[in-house]
Amino acid sequence: MEWRAVVSEIRSNYALPSITPAEQAGDRIIHRLQEAGCLAYRVGGSVRDRLIGRIPREVDVATDAPPSRVRELFTSTYAVGEQFGVIIVHGDDGVDVEVATFREEHGYADGRHPAHVRYSTPGKDARRRDFTVNALFYDPLRHEIRDFVNGLEDLRRGVIRAIGDPFERFSEDRLRLLRAVRFAAGLGFELEKDTHAAIARLAHTVGTVSAERAAEEFNKMLTGPAPAGAFDLLRRLGLLDCWLPELSAQAGVPQPPQFHPEGDVWAHTCLALSRAPCAIPELMWSVLLHDIGKPPTHVYADGRDRFPSHANHGAALTGEILIRLRMSRRFTDTVAHCVRNHMRFMHVRDMRRSTLRRLLGDPTFPLQLELHRVDCAASHGDFTNYWFLLDAVAEMAAEPPVPEPLVRGTDIMALGVREGPEVGTLLRMVQEWQLEGEVSSKEEALIRVLEYMRKTGTT
Repeated sequence: MEWRAVVSEIRSNYALPSITPAEQAGDRIIHRLQEAGCLAYRVGGSVRDRLIGRIPREVDVATDAPPSRVRELFTSTYAVGEQFGVIIVHGDDGVDVEVATFREEHGYADGRHPAHVRYSTPGKDARRRDFTVNALFYDPLRHEIRDFVNGLEDLRRGVIRAIGDPFERFSEDRLRLLRAVRFAAGLGFELEKDTHAAIARLAHTVGTVSAERAAEEFNKMLTGPAPAGAFDLLRRLGLLDCWLPELSAQAGVPQPPQFHPEGDVWAHTCLALSRAPCAIPELMWSVLLHDIGKPPTHVYADGRDRFPSHANHGAALTGEILIRLRMSRRFTDTVAHCVRNHMRFMHVRDMRRSTLRRLLGDPTFPLQLELHRVDCAASHGDFTNYWFLLDAVAEMAAEPPVPEPLVRGTDIMALGVREGPEVGTLLRMVQEWQLEGEVSSKEEALIRVLEYMRKTGTT
């Protein structure tokens, strides 16, 4: 099919957005390169996304100009992979555009980086790329598409197909195993059968991908348009077994139907991911891992499936998983904290006011509350505790959930208490009285501390 007809068919179901600043920056670079007598095109995801009516996040430019020539033509540049012919051009509008010289690559000894690179032609450059729908070239000045790999037809059919021999493409760069899943799920496309078969056959090699790159792909899947579809496809292809075997273990673990009519633990996790519309990474990882402690704690007792202390166990596993993926300590601690506390929400209506105020004052409370909503939406559908907490938030809006303490450690020691653990114990007691509304001033708090000390003989 002639490309204009294919594009017309693809576009017919989409209202295309106006050109983006990234596209404008890329097109200015292309115009300058073409004025200098060079070939230059938009390439890759920006072309694909524009054809299906999505707004491109960034624009890459491919050209026959070598890096030295690119540097001559643009005043503000820096190299990110000059040995691979890649230069970043920093535009006056503040937009960075990656400009890469057409190239061939050979000898992927480490399953990621080519041993030999040489500059080439657009057709050969297209054939060294990963998937046909990512290898389209577009000339924005002539409004022409160059398609060397039948990518337009695959785009029309909604297919992710490796270019050439899929086994060879994935052996060259094993990160493509994860990228294939991300594109298929995120675009709502199917994996072409030979591509699917090659991924399943090579799934065990995904462990050679660096932890940082694997984590980046998982992040993109979790914060993309179809996290549940992406992770279910990862599991079915065997791609979870290396980096996230704890998730694979959820499949087939039964749950009590009165609380989880959706099915086993894995079905619940996938449904929860589909109910989480927010693309905050900490939230999405919390949703993904909130029941990670269920498989190792599963027992059948008193006529039903139970998971004693699964939240605490899950928090420990969450820490191990995120450290394995080289996540930051702060990120890891935040997600583990949400996993550890997600079962507390069952008891919020029975909490003392002081405990409830501490919960609402937790810096991660908004994440925890959304995790609770998603958890309910993916299981029993009872939002009573969620609405209760929203009412509590509104009720306490006029006052800080955890106010400034009425007394300090020096105030306690001034009463004759020696420095040590007892000071902390008394400070926590005062905070409890304050949160319960039993004391409201420093004087009242110190009087009550003195009464407590007389009764208990505290010194």
